[in-house]
Amino acid sequence: MAHSLAAKCTPLKQSYDSCFNTWFETYLKPLPSTATQSEREEWTKGKTKEYEEKCGKVWEAYRDCVSKAVKDKGLEQMLDEARGENPLVDVGSVDEER
Repeated sequence: MAHSLAAKCTPLKQSYDSCFNTWFETYLKPLPSTATQSEREEWTKGKTKEYEEKCGKVWEAYRDCVSKAVKDKGLEQMLDEARGENPLVDVGSVDEER
């Protein structure tokens, strides 16, 4: 696994990566083709809850660590400029264009 932006964040990154990868493997397992839309929605809600319970806190700790490292390294202005030049597209607006 790669290192984080700051060495002090690397253990948190490794913990999060491990947690996410383990969770994602179970997320990718397909539901039976006979599953109803309601069952699929319920399964998705359950997987979301599972992610939050297992990985949510370590994600928040890692994100906070990286955010502090960005500030400490003086990278905020560069990131703001990049976001201005290439903003993330709202997923809802992408679906509406189709």
